[in-house]
Amino acid sequence: MPKLRKYPPELKERAVRLVLAARDEGGGRRGACTRIGQQLGIPSDTLRGWVHRAEVDEGRRAGRSTDDAEHIAQLERENRELRRANAILRSASAFFAAELDRPHS
Repeated sequence: MPKLRKYPPELKERAVRLVLAARDEGGGRRGACTRIGQQLGIPSDTLRGWVHRAEVDEGRRAGRSTDDAEHIAQLERENRELRRANAILRSASAFFAAELDRPHS
């Protein structure tokens, strides 16, 4: 499996701007991603993904924006935590209810 590379945010923003500008000048998105990716040393599929994400975030393309996805993920984490807390409280209340029902000697 190839090693994942972490690209700086400035490079991502610049590459996306260049692709969007090149695409608007008349070239297709695929060709622009390939050409600019080669110039900057970024795989064209990676660059295409960045452009797709930027278009969704800007509202140019249908999909879930990055902010919405982060908010949903945070709510799902909170929901899991609350479900776990409820399960613990249910177990504790059942335990203490059983203790109250036992006769004391």
